[in-house]
Amino acid sequence: ALLVSTSCSDDDQGSGPIDQSGIFKGPEVSVYEGKAWTWVALNTKGEPEKIAIAINQDALNSMPAEDGETPGGHDHHNNLVLTFDAKAEATLFKHVWLNWNPNGHPPTEIYGLHYYMVDKAERETYTDAGKLDKSLDADYLPANYMGVDPVPAMGKHYVDMTSPEFNGQVFTQTFIHGSYDGKLVFLEPMITLDFLKKTTSFKRSLPQPSKYQKSGFYPTSMRVEKVGQVTEIILEDMVYKTAS
Repeated sequence: ALLVSTSCSDDDQGSGPIDQSGIFKGPEVSVYEGKAWTWVALNTKGEPEKIAIAINQDALNSMPAEDGETPGGHDHHNNLVLTFDAKAEATLFKHVWLNWNPNGHPPTEIYGLHYYMVDKAERETYTDAGKLDKSLDADYLPANYMGVDPVPAMGKHYVDMTSPEFNGQVFTQTFIHGSYDGKLVFLEPMITLDFLKKTTSFKRSLPQPSKYQKSGFYPTSMRVEKVGQVTEIILEDMVYKTAS
């Protein structure tokens, strides 16, 4: 994908507001034999329109298979931290923690793509058992979400009970919320490797809570798009929400 950032020159400033739009790519990180990176798209006002993780085909094709040793579910193997371009400060998100679980959440191998609203150093302090187990108030969660799986250095996870895997169907993708000490700290698309490899274009809406703890732009849709040799997992259709 061609990533281009644009802005007005100093000579243009007298003619009107500066155009802050563009797509701003974060640093590339090695993922086995391939690469992954983040990007954020801003509108002319500098407001976020999309935020994404890009993973190239070499990375998807070189992920280690089930090894019989790595535990299933959330674990701290095969983890990578992805950072954003400085322009991403317009979003709520500070970094991405990319997790590859070869033994997965049964019955399949999965990616967990945690979009954190705190920096890496703060996330690593999430070790207090009581704060890990403390739940978000129901108003700050979408309907039909249930708290499970408090994980040190990650947070407590909330799963969508309407997802296919809880209703007699095969798991392919879902969308998770996460908290620490009763505060929302991450949003997580969780997707199987098979789904990422086979999907050229997919879009779904994201369930929304009735209230928000922090003011900012929140994604209302998730899209998986294959562009050449790169698969992008995009959070988009951003809507500004006021804390209440």
